[in-house]
Amino acid sequence: MGEILHYIENNYQLQVHMTEIAFQIGPLTVGWYGIMIAIGVLSAIGIAFIEAKRRGENTGHIVNIALLVIPMGAIGARLYHVIDQWDYYLQNPGLIIGGRGLGIFGAIIGGALGLIIYTLWKKLSTLRWLDIIAPGVILAQAIGRWGNFFNQELYGYPTDLPWAIYIDPAHRLPGYESYSHFHPLFLYESLWNLLGFFVLISLGRKLHSRLRDGDIFTLYVIWYGIGRFFLEGLKPDVWTLGGIPTARWITGLAVLASIVVIIIRHYKYREELK
Repeated sequence: MGEILHYIENNYQLQVHMTEIAFQIGPLTVGWYGIMIAIGVLSAIGIAFIEAKRRGENTGHIVNIALLVIPMGAIGARLYHVIDQWDYYLQNPGLIIGGRGLGIFGAIIGGALGLIIYTLWKKLSTLRWLDIIAPGVILAQAIGRWGNFFNQELYGYPTDLPWAIYIDPAHRLPGYESYSHFHPLFLYESLWNLLGFFVLISLGRKLHSRLRDGDIFTLYVIWYGIGRFFLEGLKPDVWTLGGIPTARWITGLAVLASIVVIIIRHYKYREELK
């Protein structure tokens, strides 16, 4: 797991030194970020298999969906990151392909598009399959966020809270070089997503008779959107539109739209039953 040195400073803050590299095999270097992403993806596939079987769907579709959703999600994630950091990539165009950095919103959009393409091709219910994969997706996000821990990224403003995370000088943002401890945003989001996973799984089982196809996915958007909306306020370096973090625009609109969709769909459903 690389060299990890733990000790408590006088202010009772935990200082952890991490290496990004997990191991090397000849010229091949394997990083912890990639390992955490891989574990997250495998977990999502496993949960999707369980959910598909529980709902009486053909589990044979899972692997085929993954073969389309994963690469499209990766492309979307990279594209979003490049747009987010366009000023940097404008100066370094050679790093657009093959460089580091992924954006979760692009991954969600790209992956969802891949699922839509597959379900339309196979004449399956898109909404039903979105419900099947949603719990696994948010679990994958909870696991994948720990890749940011190893890379010493996705941290917030400086803080002296006991659970603040130590960031090496080389990884500190410009203007924050004199600070050593920051909000561990990766941890906040990971815990929020993990809780969301259990909420979605529980609701899918306890309220299955009252839920309509697409509700679990819509609830996923609401849950993740709310958490990300508030966490964006703790980020010191974000892509903004009109002085507001772009992620807040995206999540805020997505949450509001999802709430409206659920209300309208269930209202119409009750009217149809009368």
